[in-house]
Amino acid sequence: QVQLVESGGGSVQTGGSLRLSCAVFGYTSSLSCMAWFRQAPGKEREGVADVYTYGGTTYYTDSVKGRFTVSQDNAKNTLYLQMNSLEPEDTAMYYCAADFSSRKCAGVAHFAGYKYWGQGTQVTVSS
Repeated sequence: QVQLVESGGGSVQTGGSLRLSCAVFGYTSSLSCMAWFRQAPGKEREGVADVYTYGGTTYYTDSVKGRFTVSQDNAKNTLYLQMNSLEPEDTAMYYCAADFSSRKCAGVAHFAGYKYWGQGTQVTVSS
């Protein structure tokens, strides 16, 4: 079993920064993919960034490229999302997700069918 606990959300003004953290508990040694998703009110959930844990390869959705950085600290079993140059359009609930299958992040398809999810942390960006 795997448990994910996000933290670090908050309210910032346009142009500000936040760093989200996702602490991973349980059987973590075989997790291949970890990702950040977000869901704004009235919108579908979308993938933001993912990382292939064994190689460190990262992937970003176009809207956050150059502004967001996903990273992992294996010693702390923690996934991070550094968010810079935040815009009101980034306002959403942000979720951490993880999966044992490398097909979730190491192939052509990304952000589909993750098995383990955190409870989310709210990010609000005001103009």
